[in-house]
Formats: sequence, structure tokens, C-alpha cells
Amino acid sequence: MPLRIGDDAPDFSTETTEGTINFYEWIGDSWAVLFSHPKDFTPVCTTELGYMAGLKGEFDKRNCKIIGLSIDAVSDHVRWAKDIEETQGHALNYPLIGDTDLSVAKLFDMIHPNASGNAAERTAADNATVRSVFVIGPDKKIKLMLTYPMSTGRNFDEVLRVLDSIQLTAKHQVATPVNWKAGEDVIIVPAVSDEEAKKKYPQGWKAPKPYIRIVPQPE
Repeated sequence: MPLRIGDDAPDFSTETTEGTINFYEWIGDSWAVLFSHPKDFTPVCTTELGYMAGLKGEFDKRNCKIIGLSIDAVSDHVRWAKDIEETQGHALNYPLIGDTDLSVAKLFDMIHPNASGNAAERTAADNATVRSVFVIGPDKKIKLMLTYPMSTGRNFDEVLRVLDSIQLTAKHQVATPVNWKAGEDVIIVPAVSDEEAKKKYPQGWKAPKPYIRIVPQPE
């Protein structure tokens, strides 16, 4: 069955560049970003892995762990990591899953369920759909799903922005408007009545329409 936002993220145990992990245990009480790649030693993915290594401190501030996946052996990942550091200026500083049997990719519905064969003999084109991003909460539920085409590098600044929004809305009954960035005004969700909103926001709110109630971002 395809995964949807709000579903439990699949749990699994696997080998990574930082040893064997159990996914749920590894997440613990943190948030997590799982992002996948179709093949080692591919150009777009090399830039992505390096950029995420540079952003890791920002994710750490948000209590969010990073983990990558590529359908090749961990030993190949270790060799690829040298290229990533050399060309992108950032060393790999988070685990990268070796998914040679495609099992994790299939768990997350990132590749056709009937896909098979030796990972070393499969091409990036064979694994084209393994180009996804998942944000997973401490409750182990999927909060965000994004899938990109092969030729387009992902915007991980956007993933960070969405994480800020998700974490804010998990704490407060607000939603974030188009192109919102941390610190900007937010919207009181429709599930909160005006009476409840008056208790939460005694200073009031702007309302260009009754259903659009705008307030400063809560702390």
C-alpha cells in the first residue's frame, strides 16, 4: 500500500556507514529526515549529500536527525564519501544506508515493488523513483513526503523551512501561509473557535476575511 502523510513510517534494521541501526531506535525522541538516492557516484546526488552535510548543524538545532539512503553497498558509500568531501567541501556527517536488496526503498514505496536484481548491476535509471524526502516526527509518523525528478537537485533549504512550520504547528494551533519563513505571521487554524482564539491571543488578530485570522508567530 502506498504511504501517506500521517501514516506510521516503516521500521527497519539495516547497515549504514555508521554501523547497524534500528530506524525507530535511531530516531528516538527526535525528528528525522530520510532522503534517498538512486545510485552512488551520480552527479546531482553528490551535490545534495554535501549540501546536507553543511546544513546538519541547522537540523541539529531543531532536534532533527538526518539519514540518507542509496541503493549500493556501504563499502561503495565509503568510497563515494571521499568524492563528496573533495568536491562539495563538506564531509559526510550522518549515516548513509546501504540498500543493496532494495528492501528499504520498497518499504517506503520509493521503487516498484517488483524491482529486483543486484544493486551493482542496476543503473540510476532503473532506480529512478528512489528520489524522495520524508520528514518523520518523534511519534514516528510521516509529516512530509517529496519526490523529485532525476535531473532536479532537491531544495533542502525548503525542507528546513517546512520542518520549522511543522514543528511550530505541532506546538501551537496555527498554520503557516504561502512562502512563510520563521518569525513571520501565522494563521489561526479553523478548528480553533473565535472564543478559544481570544483566550490564546487576547491582543486580537487581523482578519481580512472571517476565516483568515492572522497573528504574530507564537514563541
